Amino acid sequence: MAGTGNFGLRFDNSHIRDLPGTFLPQPPHKAPAPTLLQFNAALAEELGADVPALEARAVDLFSGNLLPNGAEPVAQAYAGHQFGGFSPQLGDGRAVLLGEVIDRQGRRRDLALKGSGPTPFARNGDGMAAVGPVLREYLMGEAMAALGVPTSRALAAVATGAQVLRGRALPGAVLARIAASHLRVGTFQFFAARGQYDQVRRLADYAIARHHPQAAEAENRYLALFDAVAVAQARLVAQWMGLGFIHGVMNTDNMTISGETIDYGPCAFMEGYSPGTVFSSIDRQGRYAYGNQPQVLGWNLARLAETLLPLFDADEARAVDLANARLDRIAGLYEAEWLRIMRRKLGLEGEAATDAALAEDFLVLIAGVDWTRAFRALAPAVRNDGALRTVLAKPAGREEGPRHVLPADPAGPEHWLLRWRARLAPDAGARIAAANPVYIPRNLLVEEALANAEAGDMARFERLLAVVGVPFTERPGLEAYVLPAPEAFARGFRTFCGT
Repeated sequence: MAGTGNFGLRFDNSHIRDLPGTFLPQPPHKAPAPTLLQFNAALAEELGADVPALEARAVDLFSGNLLPNGAEPVAQAYAGHQFGGFSPQLGDGRAVLLGEVIDRQGRRRDLALKGSGPTPFARNGDGMAAVGPVLREYLMGEAMAALGVPTSRALAAVATGAQVLRGRALPGAVLARIAASHLRVGTFQFFAARGQYDQVRRLADYAIARHHPQAAEAENRYLALFDAVAVAQARLVAQWMGLGFIHGVMNTDNMTISGETIDYGPCAFMEGYSPGTVFSSIDRQGRYAYGNQPQVLGWNLARLAETLLPLFDADEARAVDLANARLDRIAGLYEAEWLRIMRRKLGLEGEAATDAALAEDFLVLIAGVDWTRAFRALAPAVRNDGALRTVLAKPAGREEGPRHVLPADPAGPEHWLLRWRARLAPDAGARIAAANPVYIPRNLLVEEALANAEAGDMARFERLLAVVGVPFTERPGLEAYVLPAPEAFARGFRTFCGT
């Protein structure tokens, strides 16, 4: 797998240089008969690649059969709380970090292969991935990027030509993933659990330099690092909540220090609004339900704080007090971010003390209604509430028919509309349209596209990818992409990890 050029990619692998002991060298396994499923030319351009040259060799480079010059493939170590239970050793069981690329804007971005075969962290797994989960992550990452959410993204997806056993034989694939980094809460947990606080300090210093350089100027740089991570993750989860997105596995090993969304496994966008919505087949207790995500944010940050206690202060009691003071602020921090997003989604002018109640009352009004359509219908409702009434009057499925009676107000939504209109910005319609997408990766359409792709037909996937790549502009001929799934499908819909 000797390199045959860098294809315009500028590698500078600081993780290898600055964090020895946090990884194991691990080349990707070779694919027997790779074929290119998708190549992200726009992202390749961002990275500064020679796009035609990279695309011409993408099938070999992103299957693991060829390494670009400058790549130094490793498997990273990390631990994590998975559904509340601590696993002291997880790590990259089926992924390798090829290295870090400096993009056209001077940003440092990881390039990794996911599904490229087992590593020493594989824990008896086969280390491979299937076409369906690889393309789900590709699609979701690109959709989130178009929606303005910090996210890892896919540079390419390659079918390997091998079969993967997941109850049945499935076609194998590899995802080439770009991320701000792959540092996770679980990375810190791995070394803290072993009492290796010199390594925790190195990780913290590295995270400050790479992701949160403003923390270096603070009196206590490690408290400032924690604060910066808390802000980044609170903003991220508030964005998820504003879009009706459910990550599905908010384990500590899936939450990044950078504040990017990563590890799209059993994720999905909620259609009918219900805080208890769960799609993941393995989340049997609803730990990561839509409405629980803000609480899990705080829980995960508490686990990060535990790893940093010796860095906060040499006196343990003082360190605990400092950590608890920070943790007490997280709920308010999240609520402020959520309210900021809700003000944008509702098209409000400035700030008023009644805004939180206005937003919460709208959520009561839309219980059971399609989340995305309800918020988007507010744009025409600025002048005429017909579109909003139409959405409110129908169930969240495609079938016609009356919805449940509107909550406790015989006049319907009139009272809420009066309160809302009193708070609207002069350009509210434009604001609402810019904050609320028309198109999201709807669950039925995603499943149909992935099933076709597994059978060798990429047309539906590519069409859906193109639609969600421009989410805020309504276009003729795409009416099928705005409809929620039929109730019969939605009731039993489950997503799977893909591991």
